[in-house]
Amino acid sequence: MDISKSQSKKAIGIFLILTLAFSTVVWVLTIHSGEGRIGGRIYGYGIMWCPALATWLTCKILNYKISDLAWQWGKAKYLVWAYIIPLAYSLIAYLIIWLKGWGGFYNKTFVTEAAKSLGWSNLSPGVFIALFFVVNGVIGMFGSMATALGEEIGWRGFLVPHLNKVTGYTYTSLISGIIWALWHYPLIIWGHYNGGTPIWYGLTCFTIAVVSEGFIYTWFRLKSGSLWTGVMLHASHNLFVQSFFTPLTIVNNSRTNYFIDEFGAVLAVVTLFGAIYFWTRRKEVHNA
Repeated sequence: MDISKSQSKKAIGIFLILTLAFSTVVWVLTIHSGEGRIGGRIYGYGIMWCPALATWLTCKILNYKISDLAWQWGKAKYLVWAYIIPLAYSLIAYLIIWLKGWGGFYNKTFVTEAAKSLGWSNLSPGVFIALFFVVNGVIGMFGSMATALGEEIGWRGFLVPHLNKVTGYTYTSLISGIIWALWHYPLIIWGHYNGGTPIWYGLTCFTIAVVSEGFIYTWFRLKSGSLWTGVMLHASHNLFVQSFFTPLTIVNNSRTNYFIDEFGAVLAVVTLFGAIYFWTRRKEVHNA
């Protein structure tokens, strides 16, 4: 479908209004919920599918075909790299953290509880960590993709292509990254999604990391022509940062939370370098 710039601007406006409307409902429910896992899990899934719901309704309003989104898988190499890159930057970030002593390796409580939960208590810690890394990195990826898909249908499936119709790679990456970051703010400020640091600090680190990742995600989306690269990048990031490296790290001093996770400085700096690298390759997507 050949869409003009003015049509894309209209589509972006409707999509953002609907995303805000749907997300507000889940934000309110989440903020007023307790700290138990059940509510957090259900509302967490709900918020991640708000962009997809907004995309579907926008397509209905504008008479676009939802099937016209970039559902094709594209070249396998882009999907493979989309899986590897978040693993690589999170590994680099946590190696820096562990080697500098800003956080400790490894969290014995987490390893013991995880091994017991999986029925692998008879394994040595080293063997368990290695095996858990592999199993979680393969089987856990399916669950992570299921939730990441909801966001990526909206962000990279719908928003990025329309932004790219209006402007170029740099501003598409920057604008979509800022919107993506701001969308998380209510749950960081008023909810339970934060890293235990002052709000201003956590928001700063989180924003730098998310906007930087936006440059990476946009590059892959435009280069591959597939929204699945965004899903893979997003799922891999959540899987390795949230489910492996962060819980594996010991909070061994009062400064640890200032360096680890999505609200710490190290991941923000590492992903920023990643963004700069892909920005230097922006001409590749202009020709894609």
